[in-house]
Amino acid sequence: MAARWLSCIRFDEVGALQATPLIGAIFSAGSLSGARVLTLAIMMAANVCLVAHVFVLNDWSGIDGDLKDPDRANRTFAAKGLTRTELGYLAGSLLAISLVLFGLLNTRVFLFGAAIAGLSALYSAPALHWKGSPLINSALHFVGGSVHFLLGYSAFGAIDMRALVVSCFFGLVFTAGHFTHEAIDHEVDRLNGIRTNAVAFGKARSFGAGVVLFILAYAFVAALGVLRFVPPALIFAAGLIPVHLLASVQAMRAGLTPQSLRRLQRCYRVLFATVGIVMIVAVVLS
Repeated sequence: MAARWLSCIRFDEVGALQATPLIGAIFSAGSLSGARVLTLAIMMAANVCLVAHVFVLNDWSGIDGDLKDPDRANRTFAAKGLTRTELGYLAGSLLAISLVLFGLLNTRVFLFGAAIAGLSALYSAPALHWKGSPLINSALHFVGGSVHFLLGYSAFGAIDMRALVVSCFFGLVFTAGHFTHEAIDHEVDRLNGIRTNAVAFGKARSFGAGVVLFILAYAFVAALGVLRFVPPALIFAAGLIPVHLLASVQAMRAGLTPQSLRRLQRCYRVLFATVGIVMIVAVVLS
């Protein structure tokens, strides 16, 4: 049973979202003593459970549509023999574990963790389902991406102006990725009557909005390097703009098919992973 439950967690997506709070924690931690390493480990374990909860809740909420998607039907929890009730228990258990662990650290971390869970409920829960509210869903992603950085930052320090400014970079990246993901899911969402930005405004416009926000994110973090909000080494991010634009043009020439958009997704994940690694190394060395 445990193996089946674990198979319903999108560990690849969960892993991809661990960098933001980790970077936030490194920004505020300074030197990592033994006690701070333990704090960091608890915070990251809690975040793994929290992000897993977010994706499990999303799958629980969207099962009817996923079963209509031939690319997803065989990977749903229903195909693995779990009921919706069982997956609901899994989502609730993951959230409870994450909040208990956050509560072991400090009130700020707990509140930011609870805020992310609340944003997830607004986005996915059937009674609200703001996933189908154009622009509002993007606002949720911007706030969620920013708060995710602040969650990590608050593990070691109070939120200050620097933290708020830097968090906007992560909000931009998260929102841009959301626009691109909606372009990938355009046909399925339209079939299921989910009015995402791509369905409401068109796949090409959603894709274009994502590209614009990605470019703004590169430029923003480079500007933060110039202004010393982040280490000056991050100025290099501006040099990644042509690479991202080239990959975007290739996706457009391929007709914005799900396959071409996933190739673009893999490309920009590598680019932003590079930015994240440079950010971590530069902060540690400084």
